[in-house]
Amino acid sequence: MAALEIKNLNVSIEDKQILKDFSLTVPKGEVHAIMGPNGTGKSTLAKALAGHEDYQIDSGEALLDGNNIVGMEPDEISREGLFMAFQYPSEIPGVSIANFIRAAITARLEEGQTFKAPAFYQELYKQMDALQIPREFTSRSINEGFSGGEKKRCEILQMAMLKPKYAIMDETDSGLDIDALRIVSEGVNAMRGPDLGILVITHYQRLLNYIKPDVVHVMYDGRIVKSGGPELALELEDKGYDWVKEFAPVEA
Repeated sequence: MAALEIKNLNVSIEDKQILKDFSLTVPKGEVHAIMGPNGTGKSTLAKALAGHEDYQIDSGEALLDGNNIVGMEPDEISREGLFMAFQYPSEIPGVSIANFIRAAITARLEEGQTFKAPAFYQELYKQMDALQIPREFTSRSINEGFSGGEKKRCEILQMAMLKPKYAIMDETDSGLDIDALRIVSEGVNAMRGPDLGILVITHYQRLLNYIKPDVVHVMYDGRIVKSGGPELALELEDKGYDWVKEFAPVEA
């Protein structure tokens, strides 16, 4: 199946269980959103799928087009086709944006493929222009001294250049003003299509005004407890999260 399939995933941090038999399917070509209160496990899900060493996957599967990525190293997961846009992107002093993206693309080349620098820079500048990133940023170190909006635009630039199969966006709207939110959202929307599945993790409806989801899921206590259309996000905005507790399973 062409999808990101998460099946009965159980994840813990320092012996505290966070995700509890978590299951979700994001078909390629669709945009799904996860909303939920603080502490329910949304960022844990993102980091566990990315292979973060602090997050212990105790059981379950995470399949990319049928290939289980549980237990893989982060670079292997990336090469399988999963892209992660973090809430707080890291600074990488001494590594320029252009060299970072170029190295990432080169690592994905199959045997016999070659890297063509002119075509790379042509595409890089095209994407930078679309995201309103000054071209001189190509020589700047990744995220070093960047504003919140510049960091998020840089992540969307990486996503556009790497062309993943699936992308997880962990609270990408965090710290963005209205103009930056619009630019980032337009960049994501430009990539929507049959070859990309997107999972958007957010607290608030405002991001979903720009990136329209096909399906909205509500997460509570480490599980998906309710799913629906875009109108569900509006209901959450209006009523908050307390009412979704009634849909959570009662633990013995």
